[in-house]
Amino acid sequence: MKVVVVTACPTGIAHTYMAAEKLTEAALSQGHDVKVETQGAMGIENEITPLDIEEADIALFAVDIAVEGEDRFGSLKVVKVPVAEAIRNPDAVMTQLGRSVSAS
Repeated sequence: MKVVVVTACPTGIAHTYMAAEKLTEAALSQGHDVKVETQGAMGIENEITPLDIEEADIALFAVDIAVEGEDRFGSLKVVKVPVAEAIRNPDAVMTQLGRSVSAS
């Protein structure tokens, strides 16, 4: 499964990047292809491109604020989880995504 992920929290510092790291590790350990865009204090980093979206099976927003450019993901099923959930239970979040793709 190819997953595109956006992480963002209100301050855009620690939790945004912690969620990105945990979700990347969980996705790779489950054999998924993943690209994570962070929307933090430094702005958008590792921006997800139109090609990334076209090739993706699903999008995950691990966010506590609105996603900048959310309309880019209109062609994908989007699953949203709080940042804290992504940090605490990244494997469960990735498993949930797999089920969502299978159910589509």
